[in-house]
Amino acid sequence: MARQQKDLLTRLAEAGEEAIGRLTEIPGGNRVVEATTALRQRLDELQKRVRALDPLEKRVSELERRLEALERKGRTTARGAASAAKSRTTARRTSSSRTKKSSGA
Repeated sequence: MARQQKDLLTRLAEAGEEAIGRLTEIPGGNRVVEATTALRQRLDELQKRVRALDPLEKRVSELERRLEALERKGRTTARGAASAAKSRTTARRTSSSRTKKSSGA
């Protein structure tokens, strides 16, 4: 079966080559062949450029994830610092009020 398939593909390729050969013989056909060739080259170039974007997209995704983690960490640290500052001022007031009581007595 593989041989039949190969023969079929070979026959299709040959038929395509014949069709392109005939196309160049008709008036304006050469322009069509040239345009098709140019289009194929442009598509190949575009495909290479798009493939080059994949690693960049991965890097951007990684950076976005890291930035999000840092932003979350910064928020919790800021909240923790604010609550720590409140507890420090409360502790200071308490210790200073005790000092005043003991010195006043």
